[in-house]
Amino acid sequence: MPQPDQAAPDLDEAVGAGLDRLDAPVGPRPASLRRRFVRGFLPPVGALVLLVVVWQILWAAAFWPETSLPAPLDVWNEFAGTVADGSVFGFIWTSVHRAALGFAAGVVLGTPLGVLVAKVRVVRAAIGPLLSGLQSLPSVAWVPAAVIWFGINDGAIYFVVLLGSVPSIANGLVSGIDQIPPILPRVGKVMGAGRLAAARHILLPAALPGFLAGLKQGWAFSWRSLMAAELIARSPSLGVGLGTYLNDGSSYNSMPKVIAAIFLILFVGVAIELAVFRPLERSVLRARGLTGAL
Repeated sequence: MPQPDQAAPDLDEAVGAGLDRLDAPVGPRPASLRRRFVRGFLPPVGALVLLVVVWQILWAAAFWPETSLPAPLDVWNEFAGTVADGSVFGFIWTSVHRAALGFAAGVVLGTPLGVLVAKVRVVRAAIGPLLSGLQSLPSVAWVPAAVIWFGINDGAIYFVVLLGSVPSIANGLVSGIDQIPPILPRVGKVMGAGRLAAARHILLPAALPGFLAGLKQGWAFSWRSLMAAELIARSPSLGVGLGTYLNDGSSYNSMPKVIAAIFLILFVGVAIELAVFRPLERSVLRARGLTGAL
């Protein structure tokens, strides 16, 4: 029979092992290829098929004139024509590379700005409300001013994209830093980390989930801002992006072209989300053991 002084250490070890198992992230069960296909592919395809069926029924019922609601086949023919002549790839490239460059510049500017607002009270009191206001301001409001200041060129478009993305990125990082447990910065300070080292090795990694949410929103605002700029600022030197293609459909009163452009803009947004942000978000959540959100 174990003595009392021997039973106590055994109990402590058992409790410690149990707590370690609770803290350890639980890896997700590997899903079969068929299950991943059913979960990831079939629902959006089913929703798209249902949308086309309802659209076809409404067109056949002739509730609206065909100039307002064209047949799905007419829109498909418009899209197939742009694919056949290769112009659709030019539209997508022109818009996507502009949005990517503007978003990258927004990350470079918004990240240090977010850290500054989160950690310096005077800066937060001074420009924190301004950032929130800029985030809620429609980006299209900046287009006329950007055209007057920079002319109808790439500078005006990138200016609008930056003003759309920087506030969202900075506010996302501020929200992430505000949710960091106070003990983490204290530990870094005790271990001798300076402000730059603490920001790089403690604040940014700990605030990564909130920062990632800000990045996703920043990209969404970048894409919306770019479409607004391309719709209004038109020039042969700017090329033809998706926003310009959409404006051409409106100018020529071509509803199939308008709807085809809307679907292309939506397709690019969904593709970037699925190809870039969704895998990044899953890796971050999995690294923190938050597999239930996946």
